[in-house]
Amino acid sequence: MERSWLLTKLAWSGVAGPVGVNRNILNRIWGRRWLVLSIAVLLTALVLWDGANPWHGLLIFAMIVAATGTIPSTGGHDGSIRPALPEGGGKPSFDDLVMAIPDPVIVLDSELAVRYFNRRARDIVPNLRISEALTYALRVPELVDAIRSALDTGASRQIEYSERVPIDRVVEAQISTIAGENGRTAFVVIVLRDVTQRHRVEQMRVDFVANASHELRTPLASLLGFVETLQGPARNDAAAREKFLDIMRSQANRMSRLIDDLLSLSRIELNAHVQPDKPVELGAVVGHVADTLGPLAQDRGVTLSLDKRVPTLEVRGERDELIRVFENLVENAIKYGASGGKVDVVIDSLPKPQGKGREAVVTVRDYGPGIEAEHVPRLTERFYRVDAAKSREKGGTGLGLAIVKHIVARHRGRLGIESAPGEGSVFSVRIDQIG
Repeated sequence: MERSWLLTKLAWSGVAGPVGVNRNILNRIWGRRWLVLSIAVLLTALVLWDGANPWHGLLIFAMIVAATGTIPSTGGHDGSIRPALPEGGGKPSFDDLVMAIPDPVIVLDSELAVRYFNRRARDIVPNLRISEALTYALRVPELVDAIRSALDTGASRQIEYSERVPIDRVVEAQISTIAGENGRTAFVVIVLRDVTQRHRVEQMRVDFVANASHELRTPLASLLGFVETLQGPARNDAAAREKFLDIMRSQANRMSRLIDDLLSLSRIELNAHVQPDKPVELGAVVGHVADTLGPLAQDRGVTLSLDKRVPTLEVRGERDELIRVFENLVENAIKYGASGGKVDVVIDSLPKPQGKGREAVVTVRDYGPGIEAEHVPRLTERFYRVDAAKSREKGGTGLGLAIVKHIVARHRGRLGIESAPGEGSVFSVRIDQIG
């Protein structure tokens, strides 16, 4: 009974091919029913009052009805079946149900010809045409093999396939079959879903675990090696013991910093959807950072200058997180741009590029060796380093700029990075200003 009902619905939707009832024609006639009824009344009056031949009147009426059904309604036609909205709060039609599905849906017959698709299907397969073979619009051998397997066995299938054109993406296809009255597969229903983002997130997770494991394993292996040495050959060597203990302390501190950064990043991501709402005076925050890192700049032979171009500058934020942002940026500029001998920090208020209001802009500029263009877009990735050995030597964990990016995003701000070899680097943070 259910199978018969579904096949009937498919037929009424135009899926069952030329033998099915063409619902579009019936919809046109129903949409113009008052015109048809009026003509019928006029013809009846003509026959009754003027003595016209009733067969001629009936023939004329049939021709008018046929013309009404075949003349298309105004509006575009994209190859899919247009849904007819139910009137008077009736039950939704088959078209309504399928068109409401947020995922692309394609229905094929047993010959793999397209019999139905909703509008979303065009987002992934733009060249779909009714009655044409699916392979004309979508040339994916593994998908065709899965569809044929479903036709042969009647079992549902699920596969993923990759596309490079028009864009690089991964698509998941869920394939189900509908049996006809004779028990054989009559139709194949394909539901497509773009899972590119899911794959990217999964790859990021795998990379993150691999990188974090590597970053922890290296100092841990060093610690174990020194422990074995102190328990063996250097057991009674006081000078070696002091040297090794200093190295062990350094490696332990490195692991501690890494774990602290991992925990900080996790906390920031957990609260990413909650925008801070406390007023924070940005000049005081950056001034505190400059005072804190002044001794480090002096030790590295770097002149650290702070230029406040506005007396006060308030934003909505989390003070400790903003301190973390500017500590990371200024410390990086001191460490990696030391060869330039100078780091400039500028605080300013500028009009927004779009929309009303102003935004607070903090710029950190160093005059060091700069960064190659291919590295700039990846600087905020977890554990990405332009020079891994140099970064570890300077005590970096590879998470500093990732933390900066996520904190700025939580504050609904923007992080800008500009750099070129031999020209130094400029990091800017823009956050909406209060007032």
